[in-house]
Amino acid sequence: MTEAMKIGRRSFLKRTALAGGAMAGSTLAAPAVLAQAPLVLKMQTSWSASNIWQEFAQDYVDRVEAMSGGRLKIDLLPAGAVVGAFQVLDAINDGLLDAAHSVPVYWYGKHKAASLFGTGPVFGGSATTMLSWFYEGGGADLYRELTQDIMGLDVEGYLGFPMFAQPFGWFKGEVNTAADLKGFKYRTVGLAADLMQAMGMSVAQLPGGEIVPAMERGVIDAFEFNNPSSDKDFGAQDVAKNYYLSSYHQASESFEFLFNKLTMEDLEPDLRAILVHSVEAVSTANTAKAMRRYSADLKWLQDEAGVKVHRTSKDILDAQIKAWDGLITDLETDPFMKKCLDSQRAWVEQVTFYELMNAPDYALAYEHYFPGKLKL
Repeated sequence: MTEAMKIGRRSFLKRTALAGGAMAGSTLAAPAVLAQAPLVLKMQTSWSASNIWQEFAQDYVDRVEAMSGGRLKIDLLPAGAVVGAFQVLDAINDGLLDAAHSVPVYWYGKHKAASLFGTGPVFGGSATTMLSWFYEGGGADLYRELTQDIMGLDVEGYLGFPMFAQPFGWFKGEVNTAADLKGFKYRTVGLAADLMQAMGMSVAQLPGGEIVPAMERGVIDAFEFNNPSSDKDFGAQDVAKNYYLSSYHQASESFEFLFNKLTMEDLEPDLRAILVHSVEAVSTANTAKAMRRYSADLKWLQDEAGVKVHRTSKDILDAQIKAWDGLITDLETDPFMKKCLDSQRAWVEQVTFYELMNAPDYALAYEHYFPGKLKL
């Protein structure tokens, strides 16, 4: 963004606020109850209008508007309304958008470190562990260093909603060993693309809305996106019938809430705080909704759509870990990537030890009360 564009953006926001105050003053006799015109921010997602994640983004918008008492309004748009799903970072930096709802891995092509803030090496940490790293383990500072210092962008970003480990994905036939994967044309994104290539696949990095059409045209013959609800909405069950859960390729990820830095600086402190802390609020709401919807849609896929649900085999999981080992060695030749990976390893070593030592065997209790359910 040029300096003139930055100044113009600031002036626009200030004029909007002043105009709102002047209009209120001209229509109300009592200054103590002046109405303030809402400030409208334009926010685009990386999701289609029918994706459950667009609904998750709307949950964020609803909370911002409620907590601001109507002083902030967000014009929420689906992918493609202003820019493509993978272009929201540039649009935020250039001032075309005020905010975006996406995932860091979608700008992996600009800097591979983006994937470390979502779909990086597993190290044994859950999505909740890695989201905690962002807020309590130094991840937020490293994210700011990457986006603002290294890449020179006028953006702010916050992560929310620790996603469940992503399914290995959809296959027309069964895949039981790492050798079975050789030669597949597979869709994934970020470092997971490098991982799958190391395991003998060829990879296409596609936005969610392009996956099923690519499968139908034969551009790909296997794929993953993220969760049973989104996959069901895409129509994944119409192009493949074998659905593999429990993979290490993207064992943790979170939504990215992106904001234009100059827009944020121009806001009143309380409105800025509402935008930031609403990320935390909707993270809880999204998690609860995902647990309900994802589990119900997985049951629908099994019972109504004839999908065979599998757990990814130990042979494939072992191969994924070995492939990660090789990738990590390559990634650590970059000093910033090594700094991020060292920080993540230290956090996972500390936190996951507690998590694993403290967690009871939930599967044992589940099998006791719901016998036979886990035998897929």
